[in-house]
Amino acid sequence: MTALVPTTAANLSLSPKAPTEREKLSGAARQFEAIFVRQMLASARSVDFGGDEVFGKMDQTFVQMRDERFADIASQTGALGFARQIENHLAALLPKESVPKGGA
Repeated sequence: MTALVPTTAANLSLSPKAPTEREKLSGAARQFEAIFVRQMLASARSVDFGGDEVFGKMDQTFVQMRDERFADIASQTGALGFARQIENHLAALLPKESVPKGGA
């Protein structure tokens, strides 16, 4: 059995926390990585090796859906590391986040 955790007003909020500039940058970098991976896969599939298709007679829609899902997973997990590099490079352009008085 699992124990029930009491809900308090401290851990409930009606207004969602606004994402920081760094969180927005991180999300954009992951989306860019996914687009980049999709483009790489599409380019790789467009190559004609002079024979039957490399992946057989699969439906093109299924192949495209599979490639899109792979690109999404790769960008979410950071498997290729493109998003992390993009984020680190562009983070230098972000304004420094202010720390509230009294420390946090």
